[in-house]
Amino acid sequence: MGMKKKPVTGMKDIMPQEMAIRDYAIGLIKDTYKNFGFTSVETPAVEHIENLTSNQGGENEKLIFKVMKRGDKLTSAAAKLVEAGVDGEAIGGLSDSGLRYDLTLPLSRYYANNANDLPSPFKALQMGNVWRADRPQRGRFRQFMQCDIDILGEQNIIAEIELILATTTLLGKLDFKNFTIRINDRRILKAMAAYSGFAESDYDTVFIILDKMDKIGLDGVKEELLKEGYSEDKVEKYLGLYAKLAGSDNASADKGQVSIENIKTIKTELGDFLDTEVSENLETIISSVEDAKSADFGMMFDPTLVRGMSYYTGPIFEISMDEYGGSVGGGGRYDEMIGKFTGQSTPAVGFSIGFERIVMLLLENNFQVPGQSDKKAYLIEKGMPSDKLRKILEMAKEERAAGKSINVVIMKKNKKFQKDKMQEEGYTEFVEFFADREF
Repeated sequence: MGMKKKPVTGMKDIMPQEMAIRDYAIGLIKDTYKNFGFTSVETPAVEHIENLTSNQGGENEKLIFKVMKRGDKLTSAAAKLVEAGVDGEAIGGLSDSGLRYDLTLPLSRYYANNANDLPSPFKALQMGNVWRADRPQRGRFRQFMQCDIDILGEQNIIAEIELILATTTLLGKLDFKNFTIRINDRRILKAMAAYSGFAESDYDTVFIILDKMDKIGLDGVKEELLKEGYSEDKVEKYLGLYAKLAGSDNASADKGQVSIENIKTIKTELGDFLDTEVSENLETIISSVEDAKSADFGMMFDPTLVRGMSYYTGPIFEISMDEYGGSVGGGGRYDEMIGKFTGQSTPAVGFSIGFERIVMLLLENNFQVPGQSDKKAYLIEKGMPSDKLRKILEMAKEERAAGKSINVVIMKKNKKFQKDKMQEEGYTEFVEFFADREF
C-alpha cells in the first residue's frame, strides 16, 4: 500500500502564499506587543495529563490528544489494567501526558515554576501550536497556532486596558476596521443567576445555554432553560434582565456610552447581589479604552458573553468581526489558576487572538504583504557556461547586499507557467539569462 499524501484529518499543509502572510503577521505581532512591554516566552507542546484534566479547560478537556506512556511504564500500566479486568486498550490508565489544548494553562505552570526569576508584573507573549480533537470546520483545525498576551501579578484593571489596547492596535495595523470588543464579567453572570434564584450548582448549565443567545435568541434560551427543568418564575426573572438591556440598545448610538448606561442598569437591578466595584471597573475599562484607542473599533458591554473556560474569575472579552460572522479572539481574568500550582493567589489576565482565523480573513481579502514588490527572479537557461554562471551569481550577490530579494532558478520548458506560479508568490520582476547572449 502506498503512503498517504493528504495530511491527517483536521491538519493542513500551508502553501507559500499563506506562509508569507503568516510570517508577516507573526513579525508584526511581536513588534507591536513588544512596544507595549510584552516579552516572548515558550512552553513545551506536551503537558502533564494531571494538569490538562484539572477541570480548568471546560469542554476542551474532552478534546485532548493524549500521549501514551513509553517503554516499561506502558507495559506495566497495560498489565495492571488487564489484571484489574479493564480492557488493556483503555487509554485513561495508559496516558501520562498530552498535547496542550491552549497556552494559558502551560503559562500558569511556567509562571508558578519560574516566578522568582521573573519581573512583577510579568507581561508575557506566547505564540505556538495547540491541539484539540475537535470537528474541523471553516477557520477551525485540530492543530492551530495561538497567540496570547498575558499580564501576571497585576490586580489593577490597567492590565485589562493594556491588553485590549495592544490587541486592537495590532488588528488596526492588519487593516481590520469596525470590529467590536464585547466585554462582560463572570461576577455579573453569577450575580444575575443568583438574583433570579438559580442555585450555584446550576450556574455552569445556565451559562452554557446563555452562551447560545446569539444563535437561538431570547426565546430559544428560554425554551432550553425550561427543558432543563428550571421553574418558569426563575427563567422569566433571569431573561427579563436581558430584555431590559436589549430595549435600551440603539444601533445608531455610541456603543461605549450605551454599554456604560446598561452596566448602570444592571447594577441598579441587581442591588446587593453585585459588588459596586465590579460595575465601576467595567465602566472604567470601556471609557479608558475608548479614550486611548488608536484603531477603529467599538466597545460593547454584552451580558450574554460567557466564554467557555471555567477558570475565568473577572472581566472577560471577545473580538467580534462582522466579516467573519463570529469571534476572532478573546480572553479574561483568571486569578485562581496559578494558585492551583503554588497554593498562593496570583492575579492574572490574558487576551488571545484567533491567529488562524485572522490569517484566513487576510487571505480572503487578498492581503498583500508589504515589500513583496521588491522580489525579483533570475531565470537561467539550462546549460549555462560556468564563467557566465559565476557572473550571474555575482550580480545576485550585489543585489542581495543592497537589500533586494533575488531568487536564482533554472528556466523551465514551460516558462509562462513557471512565471505565473512565481507571480503568485509575489515575484514582480524577471530577468532571463541565455547562454548565447551577452549580459
